[in-house]
Amino acid sequence: MRPRRLRKNKLVRDLVAETTLFQDDLVLPIFIKESINEPEQITSMPGVYRYPPNDKLVNYVQDSYENGIRSIILFGIPSYKDEIASSAYDKNGVIQRAVKIIKDSFKDKIIVITDECTDEYTSHGHCGLVNYNNGCYVIDNDESLKIHAKIALSQAEAGADIIAPSSMMDGVVKAIRDALDGAGYNDTLIMSYSVKYASIMYGPFRDAAYSKPAFGDRRGYQMDPRNAFEALKEARLDIEEGADILMVKPAHTYLDVIRLVKDHFPEYPLAAYHVSGEYSMIKAAAINGWIDERTAVLEITTAIKRAGADLIITYYANDIVRWIKEGVPF
Repeated sequence: MRPRRLRKNKLVRDLVAETTLFQDDLVLPIFIKESINEPEQITSMPGVYRYPPNDKLVNYVQDSYENGIRSIILFGIPSYKDEIASSAYDKNGVIQRAVKIIKDSFKDKIIVITDECTDEYTSHGHCGLVNYNNGCYVIDNDESLKIHAKIALSQAEAGADIIAPSSMMDGVVKAIRDALDGAGYNDTLIMSYSVKYASIMYGPFRDAAYSKPAFGDRRGYQMDPRNAFEALKEARLDIEEGADILMVKPAHTYLDVIRLVKDHFPEYPLAAYHVSGEYSMIKAAAINGWIDERTAVLEITTAIKRAGADLIITYYANDIVRWIKEGVPF
């Protein structure tokens, strides 16, 4: 047997390739900022913008749709913040308005996913309510669930197809599922950030969404990067609580965890979030001429899919769709 025969030219390599990227594998993240009228460049994420909830957002979604994007996930940046994230569940909040605008324009042509969390909406920047006890700040997990349920319900009422809770609060999926079902939104899906690591790779996102914690960090509720098998416990609990889709975040630096989760829960769709830091590292290397951007991005996203991801959330989504049409360079 001469294995090289199966690699002798691109046509043969494409014929026998085990993993293939498709445009329907991709989810495009979009930042929505309440206090602007024009798109705003994000310095730490070259090529990515914050969009106002107006016709500029609709135009961007339209361009993405025409390119081939069919799924988007929205992140909100409100004009005001407080300690209880009240702008996150405001019926006229930035995400609620954005969802309505997009759904009015595209109906069921595009799947709208809404990130559900409090970090962008609280003055302290944490993913739950904070108490001050015995000289230190403590996240009140159970009280936070009530807020997360309110946020999720308001997003469903606005027209979101999928709610994506990212707080890593214990029991958040059940709290949201109960709230949605109780209000008649039985068919609204939950894509849980089941396996979300306390990663350094979120830095550019926190710049983009103004969501850096005012004190402390999130290691008390996000996963320890040293642990892999703990991911199975987190995923199993979310399944038991009613999650429809699981997620591993980050993606590129946690391929082993993607494979582990997929192998143990093959019947559940698995998303992987190729996060801001992973995006910005590639972009920076490409800008400096140190790496071929197109080839690098396609290799990395193919690896994420090969590891077991069914969906890939990536800021490169529009580029990847264009590059797929041009032909994968392997």
